[in-house]
Amino acid sequence: MGVIRVKEFVKELWAEKRNRKKLKQLKTIDLKITMDCEGCERKVRKALEGIKDVSSFELNPKQKKVSVTGYIEQDKLIKRLAHKTGKKVEPWPYVPYEVVPHPYAPGAYDKKAPPGYVKNVLDDPDAAPLARANSLEEKYSSAFSDENPNACVIM
Repeated sequence: MGVIRVKEFVKELWAEKRNRKKLKQLKTIDLKITMDCEGCERKVRKALEGIKDVSSFELNPKQKKVSVTGYIEQDKLIKRLAHKTGKKVEPWPYVPYEVVPHPYAPGAYDKKAPPGYVKNVLDDPDAAPLARANSLEEKYSSAFSDENPNACVIM
């Protein structure tokens, strides 16, 4: 009798574990949305207020940036906002320029970026190899540079 009860108890626990949903994590997601006027800003604000998994949000129309905090996946949020607003929504592509080793290298610097930000080239290995150059690569590339006064001696 004791073994049968233990088996039933284990089966119940196993069934409960399978039926239990994963708890969603609270995330902060930064998005880029074009907001040219107050009407666009209002439209984005209304759309975000209508999404139930969004806890709070912050709009920055000057930088065309929306910071959303909530229990929602980034892809799902992008699809919902694009559908509700009719605007192009994409993940925030910029990072502070202090994060990138060479922020003004070709591929990292973007004229459209807000002040103090450059493209996020650290995640994409093919984006800008000069922006991610390590000290050894830097040493060899600067040895043959026009700014190096000793470059003529080496050649």
